[in-house]
Amino acid sequence: MRVKIIGSAAGGGFPQWNCNYRQSRAARLGTPGVHPRTQSSIAATADGTGWALFNASPDIRQQIAQAPELQPGTDAPLRSSPIRAVVLTNADVDHIAGLLSLRERQPFAIYATAQVLATLEANSIFNVLDPAIVPRRLLAPTEEIAICGADGHPTGVVVESFPVPGKVALYLEQKGDQDADFNSDTGDTIGVRISGTDSRGAVVYVPGCASIDGALRARLADAACLLFDGTVYTDDEMITAGVGQKTGARMGHIAMSGEAGSIAGLADVKIARRIFIHINNTNPVLDENSPEHAAVKAAGWEVAIDGMEMEF
Repeated sequence: MRVKIIGSAAGGGFPQWNCNYRQSRAARLGTPGVHPRTQSSIAATADGTGWALFNASPDIRQQIAQAPELQPGTDAPLRSSPIRAVVLTNADVDHIAGLLSLRERQPFAIYATAQVLATLEANSIFNVLDPAIVPRRLLAPTEEIAICGADGHPTGVVVESFPVPGKVALYLEQKGDQDADFNSDTGDTIGVRISGTDSRGAVVYVPGCASIDGALRARLADAACLLFDGTVYTDDEMITAGVGQKTGARMGHIAMSGEAGSIAGLADVKIARRIFIHINNTNPVLDENSPEHAAVKAAGWEVAIDGMEMEF
């Protein structure tokens, strides 16, 4: 089983196109230890031939261009792709917009929860992916499912999805109601446990999570690798940086640091390897020379970067 991180940043990427915060400036200048990143997505293969993507970011074309294993083989048909399926963890723009770039009548399957499938159904632009060519399949919660291509042939990748505390996508919020509670733990946001039919371990991918409870801790226990929401280092980070008015919690993302943060919340959970992914452009851990980056490493965590791979 092989997993590749093809995008490690949060929505907007790093540097974000209109962000002039100090870290985005440093990335544009090529400052050592500050690496550009595309928007969050990973790819998994059990046989080295067929791949399943987990989320389709707006940067998908660039990500495929940077990953030869996701490109047509030299001896492949004139229209072909090793991408057999796309699994969606929520309906955020940075996780579904890339589907529109995969519209060239190329067969693959889409897997998502009922809520996310309903969102795709309600937006007619996604009809550029003809369901007769790109079937949409239900990702039932807490059930193991073998991921198959459009033709029904198994990829060897097995997924178990589970709801995590999160929120509905920003564009699905009821406008004008600033005090409304848009939190959700019923499938609007999910985590996925990814394994192979013959593998001994599993990678758990949770790019969005609002809080850590006992049920989630149990789900993450004994993972060979955890790829977890690293959007913000502190809850008020965007406010302090002067680039936004929302806390991490309001956006549906738990902070890394603090007593209620993910580092503390998962400190005693048995996880072989733990990596932060989906990192916002304001998060100081993006600078490898920062004290925050050092603190994360000292706590036993890694910070994802595009191209990072793991095998198990």
